[in-house]
Amino acid sequence: MPELARTTVSLRILGAALDPDEVTRLLGVEPTGCARQGDTRRTASGREVVARSGSWRLASDAVGDLNTQIAALLTKLPNDPAVWLDLSRRYQCDVFCGLFMREINEGVELHPHLLSILGSRGLRLGFDIYGCLE
Repeated sequence: MPELARTTVSLRILGAALDPDEVTRLLGVEPTGCARQGDTRRTASGREVVARSGSWRLASDAVGDLNTQIAALLTKLPNDPAVWLDLSRRYQCDVFCGLFMREINEGVELHPHLLSILGSRGLRLGFDIYGCLE
């Protein structure tokens, strides 16, 4: 099976009452993007959008395959189970992956140790799969 053409990875924490400053303090890293519920932002097209929920996002800046990007993201975050238990009880937490194919039947396998780390932190793994790039 050929490897995926491109992948993107980010940690997402979402919740109506989410305070981005608190999440930043708990995780000890600045987010790539964040918002409180009701915040307004302008899209690239100039349209104003109101955040329906609070959000905190950290994108992986690693270059490489999906496993490399997930591992790099996880190394920036604390290992403390109490932090993850607290966050996962109050918010929806996941590692979100964009999978971009150049041709049909491209794929990827995740390493067991990464799946174990995600599970121990209560992190869901989400995928958006995008068809053939031209």
